[in-house]
Amino acid sequence: MEGLAPARFLTANEAEIARVLQICNACRYCEGFCAVFPAMTLRLEFTAADTHHLANLCHNCGACLHACQYASPHEFAVNVPRAMAKVRVETYRDHAWPAAFGRLYHRAGLTVALALAFGLSLFLALTVLVGGGLSHEARDANFYAVFPHGLLVAMFGTVFGFAVVALTIGVVRFWRGVSPAVGADVETLAAIATVRGPAVAEAAVDVATLRHLGGGHGEGCNEADDRFTLVRRRFHHLTAYGFLLCFASTVVATVLHYVFRLDAPYAWFSAPVILGTVGGIGLTIGPAGLLWLNVRRDPAQGDPDQRPMDRGFVVLLLAVAVTGLLLLGLRETRLMPLWLAAHLGTVTALFLTLPYGKFAHGAYRAAALLKHAVEKRLPRRFDLGAD
Repeated sequence: MEGLAPARFLTANEAEIARVLQICNACRYCEGFCAVFPAMTLRLEFTAADTHHLANLCHNCGACLHACQYASPHEFAVNVPRAMAKVRVETYRDHAWPAAFGRLYHRAGLTVALALAFGLSLFLALTVLVGGGLSHEARDANFYAVFPHGLLVAMFGTVFGFAVVALTIGVVRFWRGVSPAVGADVETLAAIATVRGPAVAEAAVDVATLRHLGGGHGEGCNEADDRFTLVRRRFHHLTAYGFLLCFASTVVATVLHYVFRLDAPYAWFSAPVILGTVGGIGLTIGPAGLLWLNVRRDPAQGDPDQRPMDRGFVVLLLAVAVTGLLLLGLRETRLMPLWLAAHLGTVTALFLTLPYGKFAHGAYRAAALLKHAVEKRLPRRFDLGAD
């Protein structure tokens, strides 16, 4: 296709995906397991863009590794989950914005996450102590008596806004690198336009339901052994929807504050408190379960070098949920200012690391699912590659 940049040589990790998928393309035993294998069959060769797309389409359910007759100790040593995991983190790094921050993907870990959360919490706690916040009457549960509303809006708005912009730019760069629409001719663009609506709907359902964590058979993932289980999918759902409910709580509180002029604190049975409580419970159970699965999971099912990044993100989510629930329970006590500092510190640490840690996989995977939903609807005469 005209207008496209010439294909580049594959990195070692990209070449490993190309190697194992050439074997998988000849075997096709796992064709019904997930979206990766149907997408694989549309290709005879694998460019760098193809490997990036397929790596982010992989949900790391583990079924293909346990079913593979060519996995170690076979001489072919096929390990699709590990090959995909190594390229996924390369994808995040290559498309990160600002580009220099791409190195953070290799430094994100449990120690860094905890140190950042503790450092920010300690700084805010010291601010409270210096300002005499502990002497303030806390029975009214007024957080803004400790930290002014304008200060919190400026601080978190800036951090959250940067995270959204950085992650959005990275995903757009990824999409442009793998999308068949880039540099396509008029006929291909017209074909894509006709399937875009249904493709968006399918991708949205796949993201919302985590369908591919159910495996092609609907019985779930393989964790520590060959037994299929849906537990990983359930913990992911609790985490994702717990996060969204907590975000919804913040949005509702913002509307109440600016539109209806109703200032916090809100009653126990108000919408912000109910949403935040239910979300916080989900965001406690989900990450705790994912951390438990991560510790128990077979190291062959992924890249062991990325476990610190995975655990750092999960622990930060768990810390945000726990400190938030404790803050709610202690908001009418004299301990409220310190718990507020701890909660704000962990939330800030989470937002700062969102674009450069495990959270990125959700956004990149959604884009890969959309590309897959588009390309499988196109007639086979169209060139689907981006290189």
